[in-house]
Amino acid sequence: MKKPRLWGLGWLAVLLAGWVSAVHAQAVSPVSVSPAYFTDTTPITITYDATLGNAGLANYTGDVYIYTGVITNLSTSPSNWQHVVNPTGFGTPTAAEKMTDIGNHKYTISFTPRTFYPGLASSTETVKQLAMVFRGANGSPEGKGVGNTDIYVNLGLQVAFTSPSATTTVAAGTAIAVTATANVAATLTLTLNGTQVAQQANTTTLSANVTINQFGMNTLVVSGNDGNVTSTATATVLVPPTVTTAPLPAGAKADGITYLNGGTSAILSLTAPKKSYIYVLGEFNNWQTSEAGLLKKTATVDTDAATGRWWVQVDGLTPGQEYAYQFLVDGQLRIADPYCEKILDPDNDKFIPAETYPNLKAYPTGKTTGLVSVLSPGEAAYTWTTTNFQRPARANMVVYELLVRDFVARHDYQTLRDTLSYIQRLGANVIELMPINEFDGNENWGYSPSFYFAPDKYYGTKNNLKALIDECHRRGIAVVLDVVLNHSTGNSPMVQLYGNVTTGPTADNPWFNTSAPHPYSVYNDLNHESAYTRYFSKQVIKFWLQEYHIDGYRYDLAGGFSQAAKTEATYPNYDQSRVNIWKDYYDYQMSVDNTSYPILEHFPNGASATNTDEGKVLSDYGMMLWGNLNRNYNEATMSYLGGSDLSYGYYGSQGGRNWGQPNVIAYMESHDEERLQFKNEKYGNISNSAYNVRNQAIGLQRNEMAAAFFFTQPGARLVWQFGELGYDISIDENGRTGNKPILWDYYKDANRRHLYDTYRALIALKKQPAFAAPTAYTQTLGGNVAVKTISLTGADLSVVTVGNFDVTVQTATVTFPQIGTWYNYLTGEQLAIASTSQTMTLQPGQYAVYTSRQLTKPTGTTLATTGAQAAAVFKLSLVPNPAAGTTTVAYELPTGTTATIAVQNLLGQTIRQLAPARQAAGAQAQSLSLQGLAPGVYLVKLQAGDQAQTARLLVN
Repeated sequence: MKKPRLWGLGWLAVLLAGWVSAVHAQAVSPVSVSPAYFTDTTPITITYDATLGNAGLANYTGDVYIYTGVITNLSTSPSNWQHVVNPTGFGTPTAAEKMTDIGNHKYTISFTPRTFYPGLASSTETVKQLAMVFRGANGSPEGKGVGNTDIYVNLGLQVAFTSPSATTTVAAGTAIAVTATANVAATLTLTLNGTQVAQQANTTTLSANVTINQFGMNTLVVSGNDGNVTSTATATVLVPPTVTTAPLPAGAKADGITYLNGGTSAILSLTAPKKSYIYVLGEFNNWQTSEAGLLKKTATVDTDAATGRWWVQVDGLTPGQEYAYQFLVDGQLRIADPYCEKILDPDNDKFIPAETYPNLKAYPTGKTTGLVSVLSPGEAAYTWTTTNFQRPARANMVVYELLVRDFVARHDYQTLRDTLSYIQRLGANVIELMPINEFDGNENWGYSPSFYFAPDKYYGTKNNLKALIDECHRRGIAVVLDVVLNHSTGNSPMVQLYGNVTTGPTADNPWFNTSAPHPYSVYNDLNHESAYTRYFSKQVIKFWLQEYHIDGYRYDLAGGFSQAAKTEATYPNYDQSRVNIWKDYYDYQMSVDNTSYPILEHFPNGASATNTDEGKVLSDYGMMLWGNLNRNYNEATMSYLGGSDLSYGYYGSQGGRNWGQPNVIAYMESHDEERLQFKNEKYGNISNSAYNVRNQAIGLQRNEMAAAFFFTQPGARLVWQFGELGYDISIDENGRTGNKPILWDYYKDANRRHLYDTYRALIALKKQPAFAAPTAYTQTLGGNVAVKTISLTGADLSVVTVGNFDVTVQTATVTFPQIGTWYNYLTGEQLAIASTSQTMTLQPGQYAVYTSRQLTKPTGTTLATTGAQAAAVFKLSLVPNPAAGTTTVAYELPTGTTATIAVQNLLGQTIRQLAPARQAAGAQAQSLSLQGLAPGVYLVKLQAGDQAQTARLLVN
């Protein structure tokens, strides 16, 4: 992720005249220098007061460091620092940057500029300013100027205002006392809105009474000249306008943008209770305040969350042209529209490739600062081509969760749309996109949201997003959005309206808590007991369902939607207020679209004598909940049986959750969990040297076994991207949320492709009607159980899954629902069952999925399929298996015939073959050399007459 954006009130120092509402003097700098007059060869002491500026270090108790460079004649802008002391180590300060704590939140550092800054002593550059910020031992928190600006100190002459010294509201015609000072004697000149009002030569102080007659913003500038250097300082005097009260026009949206008259006009509406006045500034009025740009307020602006708003109509727009705009609130704060559908970002837009977002509108540099909104009058509506899409039933959902950034190299919707065949072929019928609404920075997981109605441009245009959803629906795939309504970053306009980018919301914020009542929140916590927050959240819910035709939401950190104070221990316990909040949101979502998916990331405790099962209450009401089985399945694949209880992946009774509806979405991996194969290879059981789970091929095979149990439990399932290929890069590679390698070459690896095809076949099996409506179901999946089993019976199909999760041979009794012929679904082998109770001996990692009738697997898989009678006739076995060096191929021939043994890779290509031999009926055995075969999974095929049988062989 990029460093979070930090911006705030610094624009006041340079904003030109306009209509605003208070007096604001130049802020007191958090830095002072002794001596006050110095050059680059003067020994100086800098004193930093952590309580001033943004006060970012006011409550910090660790060591404080300066981060500093200089502005010279070679600097191209104020941000172009030269000779930075520690240019690549912002997060790792050095001893040279450490400051001395002198108490009372003040810190000092002493040096001579020309020798302190690297390379400056041998340079002929002219030093104009020292540039600096301050930070803690690990680079945070940061101490900066007001509005999170960098701090600059002029060399030589410096001037400043000492009064007015506080924010004040004045009426037109008010006389104010103005005093300016210089650090050495100079000619001081004072101007008001560009007109000189006072001047005095050879002085360090200038005083004058100035009458303010102009409405809006009045700019005071003091300039000093000592014969060599000119220095200036700016202050502003603000006079409020008269606000009109008027109802929102009929037909206008309560919040956001309403386009009128074919796109030549637009009504903008903003909720901002208890504010004094608001202007709209933008390209349609050259970023100037004016009477036409002054918003009207509704009569109930301070009390009613549903109607308490400000609004303005902007006329004279050109349809098809985009316009950048902001709101100027109380003359002090510029914010983007929280309901806008596109923002422009001066820091991050420049890193978005043109191929991802063609013709991206340029940021209005020099006109404003901070994030800006975009109007798009007369924009053509997207034409949807798929209008009859039927969402998969909940019981049949197979969700494929992905992060666009780490799934396709171009990180855009267009490329993802072109890649849908891969997901469709796998069999997933729901795609869950990690958050795609506007978030901080570019390369981000998306859980740092700032704007909820604007798709983040790093992934492409909004029409490309719609085209992706449209194509998904054409292919029978639903689209679920991960949405983060628990918190927002400081870049949210709703945080900034009543708070600060850095320090967060203030107590009067209508939407946010000043601190989270639970232990898992990040950024700024939303208060879902507030009517303002409820209303806003419902608008977000409605918007994406209607505007983008999405099929539902995965609500991040749903357990945080409560004002009841919680600890880590009590967080999952039953909370009636949280239940009530979610019932309200669920009812609203269903009122908008009653077949959409409401999925909560919430992991409540199960029922006990004193604790109602909140998950069951929410499920019974109609909500779906994430089911995290990552630890359980990974313990099973690594063969640590004590933690391998897989029961809770089942929504019903028989050792499951005992919910009445298939409303759990179970997963072995998600974006937030470590990858199974990574842990198999790093931590797998090595107690049996002949069956080492850390061997990649063995680990992948054990993932196949895990998938067999995962997909043959009834209920919705979720797969994390590339889990079907055994992705083995740690979640913590490049930092937890950092970019991960996109390894499409995995699909070409025979072992990984076999895992993919196993997933594919099992997903196809899962979609059989028996799994949606089983008439009988039992499972033996508890921890410390080596041979795990599942038995499911439906109206037309029964399925038995059995697997040995141990690293040694195990014998177990397996119960089949009925006698007769059963079919190994993945290999095609038959199994004759004469008694429903069968004793089975299983090699480590051996598993099977038996079906009561023969089913056809998806075409094109690499999975072995044998003739209908082969298993019963030949009794083919490989000993040892896994093997290294040689293995013995043992089998029985019912009649004398010519037998041929071939070794194939998982693509079906023959890579080794024994000479055909005429053999008599009865038991036979042949030694098969494995020399020269790379470790991995192979198929050993016995061809005898017109029949064949294939067995899998794992070569170490």
